[in-house]
Amino acid sequence: MMGKDFQRREFADGEALAQGLADWTAERLREGVAARGVGLLIVSGGKSPARFFDLLSNLDLDWTRVAITLADERRVADDSPRSNARLVRERLLCNRAKAASFTPLADVRLAEDQELAAASARIAHLPMPADVVVLGMGDDGHTASWFPAADGLAEAMDPAARQLVASIVAPDAPEPRLTLTGRVILRARAIAIEIQGQGKLTTFAAALEPGPEQAMPIRAVLRGAADRLTVFISSRTDSLPDPVAAKHPLA
Repeated sequence: MMGKDFQRREFADGEALAQGLADWTAERLREGVAARGVGLLIVSGGKSPARFFDLLSNLDLDWTRVAITLADERRVADDSPRSNARLVRERLLCNRAKAASFTPLADVRLAEDQELAAASARIAHLPMPADVVVLGMGDDGHTASWFPAADGLAEAMDPAARQLVASIVAPDAPEPRLTLTGRVILRARAIAIEIQGQGKLTTFAAALEPGPEQAMPIRAVLRGAADRLTVFISSRTDSLPDPVAAKHPLA
């Protein structure tokens, strides 16, 4: 099971959760900039983060000293509606946060092995460890692109992984992915997991039970970084659909 207990913050709805997560993230980035002159934020794509991105992008901090990258990405073109990089550019790299620097993972102009090497080189130049990693969780217990039964999952989750970035082929996924490994994610100074809705709460409760990490990869975070982990929870999702997020049918 887990070592130290993680922190748990509960909110009335998805909007309140997004605001709380944005404020928490901004404060940790300010601390990182104050401590070492630069902050590193790692974010996830998917359906939930758009409102969080909107709110965070308007908060006051020295964005010129903040670097942003992705926890994972599909091997798709930048303009694809399934691109996490596109979501970040449209919803986070705007307002005050347009001054931040962004390091994408995917570059489908390259062959797959070249793309992985190029992504790894870009990530290696970022100021590690990350000040904040913001993760989601799928209904199957995956996080980042750590999917149950995925080829290469054990190496990808390993906090002592040989690589910073791994190539992942998830079962039944329409395209291969790149994901940061445990060597990056699990060594972050602070990690957040966003959980919205009763279905996700049920999955999260199951992840807290004994069982193999490869069956529910979110357990690798719960067990490997609980002392630096805050879980942001709302049993209710937003009552109204987000019109822009709807253009990004991501999992």
